[in-house]
Amino acid sequence: MIDEIQVEDVALIRSASMTPSAHLTVLTGETGAGKTALLSAAKLLMGARADKGAVREGSAAARVSGRFYLRASLAGGASDGLAPSADIGGAASPATSAGHADPDARGDADGAEAGDDLELVVTRRLSADGRSRVTLNGAMASVTELAERVGPSIDLCGQHEHQALMASSSHGRLLDAWGGAAVAEARAAWDAAWTDAVSAAAAYERVCEAASASATALDEARFALSQIEAVNPQEGEYEELVAYLSRTENAEALARAAHGASEGLAGEGGALDALGAAASLLEDAARHDEALGAYAQSLREAGFIVEDVARDMASYAEDVEFDPAELAAAQERAAAFQGLLRSWGPRLEDVLARRDEAAELVASVDDADRVRREARERLDAAEEALAVAADALHLARAAAAPAFAAAVSAVMERLEMGSAALECQVDLLERSRWSKSGPDAVEFFFRPGAGMQARPLARIASGGEVSRVMLAVKVVLGAHDEVDTLIFDEVDAGVGGATAVALARVLADLARTHQVIVVTHLAQVAAWADTHYVVEKSDAEAPETTLREVSGADREAELARMLSGDATETSLAHAREMLAAAS
Repeated sequence: MIDEIQVEDVALIRSASMTPSAHLTVLTGETGAGKTALLSAAKLLMGARADKGAVREGSAAARVSGRFYLRASLAGGASDGLAPSADIGGAASPATSAGHADPDARGDADGAEAGDDLELVVTRRLSADGRSRVTLNGAMASVTELAERVGPSIDLCGQHEHQALMASSSHGRLLDAWGGAAVAEARAAWDAAWTDAVSAAAAYERVCEAASASATALDEARFALSQIEAVNPQEGEYEELVAYLSRTENAEALARAAHGASEGLAGEGGALDALGAAASLLEDAARHDEALGAYAQSLREAGFIVEDVARDMASYAEDVEFDPAELAAAQERAAAFQGLLRSWGPRLEDVLARRDEAAELVASVDDADRVRREARERLDAAEEALAVAADALHLARAAAAPAFAAAVSAVMERLEMGSAALECQVDLLERSRWSKSGPDAVEFFFRPGAGMQARPLARIASGGEVSRVMLAVKVVLGAHDEVDTLIFDEVDAGVGGATAVALARVLADLARTHQVIVVTHLAQVAAWADTHYVVEKSDAEAPETTLREVSGADREAELARMLSGDATETSLAHAREMLAAAS
């Protein structure tokens, strides 16, 4: 969930900060005050595409920072490889301030202990030339990483941002999330069966392609296989051959060098004689200066080392010999290796890979019927298991769909949508249309009223209706929903009177299981908030949007303004009544 957001130089905002409640937070203000800019800031923190037009005029860059507490299941490894979490301002972050987004506050609703929440501090900087920079807990990151880590935890439910609800491809996921253990078990079995079937189909296709390989490719494979198998190269053998030939082909030079070194060290007038003479001179002189004795000792010790080396070189020179037949055989085998490397190298690993590839192709053709039959049998078995999993998942979804639709429709009724209802249709598709998401098409249909025809939600519902249907779906999903934070914009479009009161109560219910942030024009909704912010725009020559949290008399005045356009005694009294009713 969002613990804090700071915004600098975004649109008309010079500097603003918000610390939303863990439950229901509202943003209110006059039309055009700049509430949209705050939503744009939230989108930037979710990893949305940046538009340089969002940078405040005259500023070099816009900067948006946020601190989040993410469930481990949603964090996408947010704690891996990142620096220790830091405060938005740069200092170490203590526990959040009282009354705002404390990760403990929703532990029961999340079904997880506060210790499972991962703290993540995000900063996104957008320069006026369009360049974007992201840091996560102080470490540089990409926008893609930001979208993967933060995006899944927030659902921005604006009137024009209902992709999840308007796209039928996501309806199955929503139904599965609500369906409980029965659907989850069937879905897990489907996922495993689908993976097996895809793998078996790919293997069968490879076998068939190999069996129908061109005559040229087959001839090339047979030739390569025969040439490589004739040499039968072993890993590491070529390196050993090269080392052996380097020694043996240069045996005479090696022996000559070793013998010469031995003579130079231990022969008459050699290094040993010189060291001995020098040591004797220093030993005699040491009678007059003891310091020279240490040097004499060092020369005697060096003489021992030189003597050992001379002895080893003499032995090496005597041992150097070679078998001409063995040398010829090694040269012949090295030449065979070099031929393979020229044809299929440059590395021996490449030669061995070509051998395996050629062997597979030849075997698949030479024994095509058996190989194809076995691959077909594996595919048939996988398809049979997939069909069983398909029936189970379809039945589980079909059983859950009416109850899900009824639950959503009940919330829609609470939202004063009359007899409008949601229907959830689950149709089993023909095999060619099955996909990773399932064997059936799950789609939500909207029925505007009793006796009216239900049609796909995306084609019949108005923006305001879609907002309320989305709200109803979120309420029904409750703790099953993977999203932590819901941000609603224009959910109250076209709403007033008793419907506004109903909408407020439903949002308050939703805030028991989610962090809910609502941009609203309705005093009825604002009265139920745990935290209330007012967005205001100055009348100066260079207008500026500000954000302030209101409570007490200031909050009463804002509700009064929303009710009547001004804080009259009547509207203030009404505002107090609404706050009392909501408390």
